[in-house]
Amino acid sequence: MKLRITIDDKTYEVDVDVAEADNASLPPAYPVGLTSMTGRAAMPPGVPTAKSPNRPLADDEKLCRSPVSGVVVKVFAKEGDTLRAGDTLLLLEAMKMETNITAPRDGVVAAIKVVATQAVQSGDVLVEFA
Repeated sequence: MKLRITIDDKTYEVDVDVAEADNASLPPAYPVGLTSMTGRAAMPPGVPTAKSPNRPLADDEKLCRSPVSGVVVKVFAKEGDTLRAGDTLLLLEAMKMETNITAPRDGVVAAIKVVATQAVQSGDVLVEFA
């Protein structure tokens, strides 16, 4: 595959070989179920934020949590969907970068806990599996 890259107003053509076309076998970009990041991101006024539950959820193995603070751009999964580990659940924007959040395991989506444009914090529950 040829790519054209421009750096400091000078354009370069680069040949790139794709090692593996099937990205479904790749692990998630972040260890979704095991996040240890902390902190709060400043969100613009009017962006809804996720509500943290007052009680702990029963089985953390059935949860997909946000690896970073950011804003949900798009939700791809729906309640009742049967997914395999690595399938895309949603798109999250954090620090001007978009990150695909993928299913940490095989399962059926029991509940989607966020909506597009919603601000989330690191560790917030995004999706529950049955």
